[in-house]
Order: sequence, then structure tokens, then C-alpha cells
Amino acid sequence: MFQIQIQNQDFNFENTEEGIKINQKLLDLDIFELKLNQSYHILHQNQSYNVDILKANYADKVFSVKINGNIYEINAKNNLDLLLAKMGMDKLTENKTENLKAPMPGLIVEIKVTEGQNIKKGEPILILEAMKMENILKSPADATIKNIRIKKGENVEKNQILIEF
Repeated sequence: MFQIQIQNQDFNFENTEEGIKINQKLLDLDIFELKLNQSYHILHQNQSYNVDILKANYADKVFSVKINGNIYEINAKNNLDLLLAKMGMDKLTENKTENLKAPMPGLIVEIKVTEGQNIKKGEPILILEAMKMENILKSPADATIKNIRIKKGENVEKNQILIEF
């Protein structure tokens, strides 16, 4: 069972032997996977729906879906996620990073952020050249840049703090 949230509305979703149930109500669905990647055609109560999965983050259970031209953000939680939330332990898996350290010795080629800047998880922060290869270091979490401790052209050592969040 999953609890899914679409536009701030919660639904209980189950895929059972009988078929798909939403809020314990069995749905009469015909689902056809199209040859296009991540595209489906669904028939429900004589209505046709074209569904495209635009983004799928299976680790965080967050999806962006286009249904008949309208885009919806979907958040899903399984039984374990719900139990952890009930116990107040759902935030334990969030990354509590306070700084970015150099993963290897190298040369700072470019710094892509400024102090005070808000960044999202996965955004490029800087480029570190090591062994003649450029490595893009990305933000491990949503954060605000507190302090930049390095400069362009500077050599850094492994585990040296580069950026403070």
C-alpha cells in the first residue's frame, strides 16, 4: 500500500490481485503501455487518459506526471515511510550537511556559487581538477552558502573544507 499526495490531496493506493484500489475502492482500469518510453494510455469509465511520466525519483518517491496535458507532482509514501513519520523518525534520512569537503587533492578550476546564495540539491557548486580530469562537485542538499573557504586556482588537499552551508 502507498499513500500518495497529488495537489495536497491524500489517497491510499493499493495494487491487489483484484486490481488497483484507491481509498479501498476497486477501479475498473484498462492500462496500455505505449511504445514511447514512460507513456501510457488509460481507460477509466469510458474516458481516455494519456499519461506521460516526466520525472521519476524512486529514492525519494517523487514523480512528475503529465495527464492529458496537465502536469501533476506526486509524492508517495509506503508503509515504512508512514510508520517512521508516525514515530517522528521520518527526517532522520535527510542529509544534514554542514560543509563540502574535497573528495581528493586537486586544483579549483571554477566556483559556481557565491556566499549567501540558496542552492538546491544536485546543483553544481564548483569544478575540481584532479589527475587531469574535471570533477563537478554538486550540492548534497538544499542549502544556503555560508562561507567559501577556497579561491579559483587554489590547490586543495583531500578532506579540506571547501564550502560551508
